[in-house]
Amino acid sequence: MATLQVPRRIWGRTGLSIPVIPFGTQGFGNHFGDVGDDAAIALVHHAIDLGVNHFDCARCYGDSLRKLGLALQGVPRERVIVSARLCLHRVLTPLQLEHAGTADDVVRDVEHQLKLLHIDFLDALLLHDPSDMAPVLARGGALDGALRLKDRGLVRHVGFGMRPHDFHRQALETGAVDVMLTFSDFNLLRRSAAERGGILEQAAKHGVGVLNGFSIMRGILTGAPVAEAAERGRWTNAEDIARATAMRQWAIDREVSLLDIALQFCLAEIRIHGNPLGNQNIAELEQNVAAVSKPLPDGILKEFLGAAL
Repeated sequence: MATLQVPRRIWGRTGLSIPVIPFGTQGFGNHFGDVGDDAAIALVHHAIDLGVNHFDCARCYGDSLRKLGLALQGVPRERVIVSARLCLHRVLTPLQLEHAGTADDVVRDVEHQLKLLHIDFLDALLLHDPSDMAPVLARGGALDGALRLKDRGLVRHVGFGMRPHDFHRQALETGAVDVMLTFSDFNLLRRSAAERGGILEQAAKHGVGVLNGFSIMRGILTGAPVAEAAERGRWTNAEDIARATAMRQWAIDREVSLLDIALQFCLAEIRIHGNPLGNQNIAELEQNVAAVSKPLPDGILKEFLGAAL
């Protein structure tokens, strides 16, 4: 593809310059189709070459940690940004050690993740999908473990990746949170994260860096046939599928890309710094890079939003 400049933003108070579409490694974790080691390695290296050099990974993303580790061997550490998750919701893979609920569990888990990744530190650690914030924030809980790792230099920045807005508010109130990831709440189908007094406003008040998950709603906002995309992405919400279908037709009728509209809409929200995308192959990666690297036709986004689809 022709050389395109992927926009970058400063990820809140971390000071890190990240691409606006960090690479979510679930894309090659075999959740949506098999991706072999060689293909994953080539995909990671191509992403780095294109400027998509922030990789957001997790144990609960299939075997993607191992694959990312293979790809990072020999890559100068300063060329990449790596954020990882500490999966608190459930055990999903044989790689998960034990349910990581205590500070000691967190330290042990992250030390093992670093070995899998073949790196010495994480740029950020996000505590992922707790079912209850009380034990996580309690003394000796998961947040304490993350902060211990930060004190040791094994983790540079600490945050949370989850959906409940009240959980995010509790996390922000600790003053210990540098970054956060919310999902499914700011895209063409939902905008609750941007409500007055909402979590984007609160994050900006605290200088917290924000990642916005599900900007393309697991593929149904890419312009691909929606029924096929929903099946592949395991999306079953009938209302979402119906609205995405209408949006796709609107874009087809005007000969514009729904993917471009979906991502440029998210980029228009300056309180969001990155929109992780789970690229499964080089073609998807290059489409996503193109979508954020070139402007939409004049007036298209305004016209789309005015259509009230």
